[in-house]
Amino acid sequence: MIKLFQYLRPYRWSIALVLLLIFLQSLSDLYLPTLMADIVNQGIVSGDVSHIWRIGGLMLLVTALSGGFSVYASYHSSKISAGFGRIVRGKTFAQVEDFSLQEFDKLGTASLITRTTNDITQVQQVLLMMMRMMVSAPMMCIGGIIMAFSKDPKLSLVIVCVVPILALTIFLIARKGMPLFKSIQFKIDKLNLVLRENLTGVRVIRAFNRTEHEKKRFDAANLDLTETAVKVNKIMAAMMPMMMLIMNLTSIAIIWFGGHRISTGDMQVGDLMAFLQYAMQIMFSLIMVSMMFVMVPRASASAARINEVLDTVPVITDRDTARTTAQRGGHVVFDRVTFSYPGAEKPAVSDISFEAKIGEITAIIGGTGSGKTTLANLITRFYDIDGGRITVDGIDVRDMTQEALRSKIGFVPQKAVLFTGTIRENIAYGKEDAAEEQIRHAAEIAQAASFIAEKPEGYDAVISQGGANLSGGQKQRLSIARALVRKPDIYVFDDSFSALDYKTDANLRAALARETTDATVIIVAQRVSTIKNADRIIVMEEGAIAGIGNHEQLMETSKVYREIVSSQLAEEEIA
Repeated sequence: MIKLFQYLRPYRWSIALVLLLIFLQSLSDLYLPTLMADIVNQGIVSGDVSHIWRIGGLMLLVTALSGGFSVYASYHSSKISAGFGRIVRGKTFAQVEDFSLQEFDKLGTASLITRTTNDITQVQQVLLMMMRMMVSAPMMCIGGIIMAFSKDPKLSLVIVCVVPILALTIFLIARKGMPLFKSIQFKIDKLNLVLRENLTGVRVIRAFNRTEHEKKRFDAANLDLTETAVKVNKIMAAMMPMMMLIMNLTSIAIIWFGGHRISTGDMQVGDLMAFLQYAMQIMFSLIMVSMMFVMVPRASASAARINEVLDTVPVITDRDTARTTAQRGGHVVFDRVTFSYPGAEKPAVSDISFEAKIGEITAIIGGTGSGKTTLANLITRFYDIDGGRITVDGIDVRDMTQEALRSKIGFVPQKAVLFTGTIRENIAYGKEDAAEEQIRHAAEIAQAASFIAEKPEGYDAVISQGGANLSGGQKQRLSIARALVRKPDIYVFDDSFSALDYKTDANLRAALARETTDATVIIVAQRVSTIKNADRIIVMEEGAIAGIGNHEQLMETSKVYREIVSSQLAEEEIA
């Protein structure tokens, strides 16, 4: 957790001010019992009313000052902790933005969400308590002991005996609760994962009548978290009764032994009252420390998880000599490319060699798991290859910055992803400064203009989260329009026509052919009809190339391609 505190540097003067205010507050609180003892000893016992009014007024002034110090300290410490949380969240988000897909696969989306929200909140809350309690508690404890000794050294032996017992009690309870606090964050991850899957897959769940099954999954994860939280809270709940028992026994002992010392004339009544208050201040300061023991272990676990994100070095990084700008063009070459997913037993693709030329359509087809989408991800450098080279206009993609490479590519993913906002904003996502005419032109080419025109708000129609208020085909067409509006050198369509009917598919391909004459087009597809007229078709089978050529050539030379064509034609004829 200490490692995260480096992000407190912008607030170092504010922290110094908080520490000063808490120091002054602690001094004020420690001075009050002495003033009270003075009122009793010099005013009440001797009947000096003027002394009572004078010292009483001073006590009110000291109390007001203490309250003022406390308010200002709370205000500034709240600002510091909130600012710290903002900085760490920003750093974490920026780090995650630089992650490759490999880091997302390793850490998990649900876990990253928890770390960016709940974990940072835990550390933020502990920071707030630390600035208030971790400073004031030791000062009150040490100051209380000093003041108690100044009132009566012999009676202070009661405190000397009690403090170790109190500290040992706190230690034993906290030691038992710490491992449970650490496990709570991991159980929150699991709960978030189940909840996220339930919300994103609600249509599938209802379609298959699996609502009760999902309720049981959620209940199991929720119960696991609840049982752990209840268990740890039971342990920590034992702390307060133990503290109060020890405090009350201490009060009884002080009054008992103090009464004897008053009767023998070794101590005054006011001093006993002040001593009792100092003893309570010492006890409460230890209770404040015990409260920190409740939160620090959980925050430490959260801080470790945050640091894991911040310390994760992305596998894919830009070389120091990487080109920051890319020349116009789009000639893509795969030269004996091999790639394996982390932990996989065998390569996803191996010894892949082909080229995609400017002004041509290069199609990739094959069965499920043959490596089609992997090739699309390698072109955009979502993963780095294990062997071989991928070049764009003769330059290895690893010798270009990721920004320069991806600025040349218009990518349409296999699963259409839309963002909350208007249709116009989603299309313009591909090009921030896109003019209205460019947005409308991209929508027309993508065959999206017709359904947009049917909406009362037109291009200002709001898209709900994940595009839930659009059909699959509509989402795909908007995703295609988003890629078209940026006028890239390379278009990569990863099975982006699967939700379109045959007529829309045909119209879209015809419009694309006219629009992309000066660009390289790479289409990953399942349907033969989508890629039948491509200039070059690459047939994939089990991660290797099973044939390259146009439709007619492959029908003669590739058994795999003929099987794909015959199976799909048979399905179309039956339909």
